Amino acid sequence: MHPGTAAPAMAGPHDTGAGEAPGDGGGTGAGRVVVLGNEKGGTGKSTTAMHLIVALLREGRSVASVDLDGHQGTLTRYIENRRNFAGSESLRLQLPEHHRVAGGEAERHTEISQADALIDRLAAAHDYVVLDCPGTDNALARHAISRADILITPVNDSFIDLDLLARIGGAPPRVLGPSVYSQTVWEGRQRRAMNGGRPIDWIVLRNRLSPLESRNKKSVGLTLEELARRIGCRCLDGFHERVIFRQLFLQGLTVLDLREEGAGVALNMSHVAARQEIRRLADAVLGRSGESTEARPAVVEDAEPALAGV
Repeated sequence: MHPGTAAPAMAGPHDTGAGEAPGDGGGTGAGRVVVLGNEKGGTGKSTTAMHLIVALLREGRSVASVDLDGHQGTLTRYIENRRNFAGSESLRLQLPEHHRVAGGEAERHTEISQADALIDRLAAAHDYVVLDCPGTDNALARHAISRADILITPVNDSFIDLDLLARIGGAPPRVLGPSVYSQTVWEGRQRRAMNGGRPIDWIVLRNRLSPLESRNKKSVGLTLEELARRIGCRCLDGFHERVIFRQLFLQGLTVLDLREEGAGVALNMSHVAARQEIRRLADAVLGRSGESTEARPAVVEDAEPALAGV
């Protein structure tokens, strides 16, 4: 945490954060909405969301977070663990203004309207609003895509996960056509365009990468490059498979916190490499140019008509 900066008070799962009044969070009135979305569970959405939130806070940005997973609520538990650990160990850990949208499948129009009002209020008060979607398909998760300035879709580095984004076949593997989640994103882009919103910057994040090079890993990478051109996304290497990401959940810590006195985890070279992975993601979200991000498709719109009628 930045020296001399106290941790803001945390909101409860369904309450407004008491630590920062709306408008006092350093926002410009047009905060960017970042959505972590994928219909498949186990891809690291909540872990990615938490690390991105902390990375943005450590950059001096004002951040709010919304857990749209009314059933599991992993991001909410992660943030509660962070608040509790900071209190028990007298640590000064940065926290976002956090909210959890109640409800199970969230199919009712009123829940979407309430979520929209919350997102609008948070975007007016903060630089970034990070939404964590459930690993399933429901109306609120689909609607969240249309609210995204930046959509991050973590996928495990396997063809099983890529099946949600595209139909892949043949030897060597090739993209045969879009799949269910690509269609959902295309529909979200259409709704956003009709409402006069800016184009969605879609990042597909390769997670649980193996540290070893393999034919499959190379093949997945080449297929993703083709997929990026077809569905209008950019691809980014995310987090390697590391035990530390699972260990830190109970304390609510991220690898960016390991230098803090009292964190209780000795920093090693694997952790240093993990910190670089987080910074690469933060650079992509902040729009910083450099080797950390791959070039966006030249014309995103060209990919969209191919999805029609799928």
